[in-house]
Amino acid sequence: MDFRQDFIDFAVGKDVLRFGEFKTKAGRLSPYFFNAGLFNDGAALGRLAEFYATAIGVSGIRCDGLFGPAYKGIPLVAVIAVALARAGRNLPFSFNRKEAKDHGEGGSIVGAPLAGQVLIIDDVISAGTSVRESVELIRAAGATPCGVVIALDRMERGRGSLSAVQEVQRDYAIPVIAVASLDDLLAFLHERPDFAQHETAVARYRQEYGVARSS
Repeated sequence: MDFRQDFIDFAVGKDVLRFGEFKTKAGRLSPYFFNAGLFNDGAALGRLAEFYATAIGVSGIRCDGLFGPAYKGIPLVAVIAVALARAGRNLPFSFNRKEAKDHGEGGSIVGAPLAGQVLIIDDVISAGTSVRESVELIRAAGATPCGVVIALDRMERGRGSLSAVQEVQRDYAIPVIAVASLDDLLAFLHERPDFAQHETAVARYRQEYGVARSS
């Protein structure tokens, strides 16, 4: 089992990835639901960070620092920085406050100064709002956003013909790296006879709302 399949197995085991019938923000009835916020204990968060670190390493992306947008990106960027350091890649990291402080060190950025090529860490990309705000913060500091890393790419169309991930890649000309994608989820379900009914439902949903794998 490769790390993507291992990640999906881990997410299912932690009840982070669930199957059934869930209404999305777009009003669609999805046969699965992914909530990274349920990686909510030390062991689970540490393991999640290792998966991110592996995906970053496999991607070959070069960066000078990591940035986690508030709020979900804050614990993620911290533990991923630790996981990468343990793997021999020690990178500075930072995150933002929702509101800038006007005392002490001031400003909205906490941690290392944003400099060079900065990799954005997030859980998923839905509307792309978090990425847009991160790109603006990074550029305002004189640094360059070089990519985004997320846990799961749903590979699902938005209002147009592109997915939220593809829109980010198009609008900012940066790669989006996912630990796993909807295609990986389908491959996982295909190997699990006990999940046969879910494979059928997810494949049907993929056919109706899916997009091609991003290049």
